[in-house]
Amino acid sequence: MCKGRSNTLRYTPKTELDQRVAKLQEFLKKQDIDGVIIVQNADLFYFSGTVQQSHLFIPAEGRPVLLVKKSYERAREESSLDNIVYLDSLKDIFTVLQSYGYSGFKTLGFELDVLPANLYMRYQKLFKPANIVDASPFIRTVRMVKSNYELVILRDAARMNIEVFSFIKANLREGMSELKLTAIVDAFSREKGHPGLIRIRGFNQDLVQTHIVSGHNTLPSYFWGAVGGKGVGPAFAQGASDKLIGRNEPVFVDYGFSLDGYILDQTRIFCIGKLPNHLVQAYTIATEILGQMKKLAKPGVPCGKLHDLALQIADASPFAKHFTGYPTPLAFVGHGIGIELDELPIIGHGFETLLEAGMVIALEPKFTFPDGAVGIENTYLVTQDGLETLTVYDEGIQYI
Repeated sequence: MCKGRSNTLRYTPKTELDQRVAKLQEFLKKQDIDGVIIVQNADLFYFSGTVQQSHLFIPAEGRPVLLVKKSYERAREESSLDNIVYLDSLKDIFTVLQSYGYSGFKTLGFELDVLPANLYMRYQKLFKPANIVDASPFIRTVRMVKSNYELVILRDAARMNIEVFSFIKANLREGMSELKLTAIVDAFSREKGHPGLIRIRGFNQDLVQTHIVSGHNTLPSYFWGAVGGKGVGPAFAQGASDKLIGRNEPVFVDYGFSLDGYILDQTRIFCIGKLPNHLVQAYTIATEILGQMKKLAKPGVPCGKLHDLALQIADASPFAKHFTGYPTPLAFVGHGIGIELDELPIIGHGFETLLEAGMVIALEPKFTFPDGAVGIENTYLVTQDGLETLTVYDEGIQYI
């Protein structure tokens, strides 16, 4: 049996929350927004340290107020914010904010990229005549650059990731189903502290904890990934199926440990036996693309240039039409990562966001064929000198 993680819980320090709030307030002042109301779990966790059912009000100036419906007791324990109050009914939110000195709103920001329309209309009525605007770009921009506190957690997750990939290599067997391999990896990870879920912001984008497909099980799917998988049926059509893992075929493992709210992303290829030549060649090209992107990626470089470089190398290869998904390719080759899998910046064509020290990004050049998928993915920290690899497990094909 694997040894589990310590029972010590990690709470976000008040100094960390204060710094995050202050950065968001700078945006609010520049945009002449009186305040934002945050309800989405990932953003709640980032700015308050808890995901208890709440409304977090962050004013352009002053201290935030966390209005908690359920569970108030846990929110008090988990969050180090100064103002935490029980909110029995949403209709009372305006009155509670008034008691803290916040009223007369002209403009309020909400997470309109994820907020359901019926809630949006309800907030419009509650805060009328205030103008409701989208604050999600500012929230996501603040989250884009990681603090030292966040990097400590991500480095801890990276150490866990090495254990998981080592476990996969030690336990992969011919004739084992994809679902069986996924199940034992999930069990191992849970005992190490993985919560069993991965947060993702994109609408209608579901994500399994461990994404494993082998051989011909590379069916395209609705998910924004280069490799789909049959899954267990039409209701969740991605990832592992009951297919048995055979010899001389790629076992594609896309996995990232989630620890204390933060996620990594890493892909490695395993094989029992020997891979066909075209898959080995495609994997070699993928590693070349990753190496060239890593050389280019420095602070001040537009994200779109990384994608264009990757596409240029792939287009010059014999496998151009298989790059980033077959038969329908993706328009990106990387993404920011942290509390959610799909954070900013987007490493895609036309995205002009400049790389900045403190960003954490995943780069993932992959090739998909009818008989298997190959590629590589690492999570990197952008430093003043370039990229630091966080996911350091052996980058070669893992033969068994």
